[in-house]
Amino acid sequence: MLMPKRVKWRKQMRGRMRGKALRGAEILSGEYGLQALEPGWVTARQIEAARRAIVHNMKRRGKVWIRIFPDKPYTHRPPETRMGKGKGNVEYWVAVVRPGRIMFEVGGLPSDQAIEALTQATYKFSIKTKVIGRQDGKGDQA
Repeated sequence: MLMPKRVKWRKQMRGRMRGKALRGAEILSGEYGLQALEPGWVTARQIEAARRAIVHNMKRRGKVWIRIFPDKPYTHRPPETRMGKGKGNVEYWVAVVRPGRIMFEVGGLPSDQAIEALTQATYKFSIKTKVIGRQDGKGDQA
């Protein structure tokens, strides 16, 4: 599962997810990409499940690029715990995704197979996504 090797601070504040993705909103390497349509946290487990779904559907052809990385720690307090006593322990890692962010890219296989592989990956996420293609350098609906 994806997680940072080391971090400067063990626990982070939650922050806000306002606005659109400033960078990472264009397809760079592949022909088709999976674009986020709403803000949210994508867990390392969701990323791995989507990656496995894409690779399984591609049948050992083509190439996959993962464009997001879970570098934010998610802390959780035990159930039935009283108030106070500090912040909970780190339970898992999440990637902050804003609208417009390209999360996965695939290349080197036929368009119908690439679209099907990315469509299978959309079912693994808790946020709305869409499959886009590279036409004229801009991401358009595939």
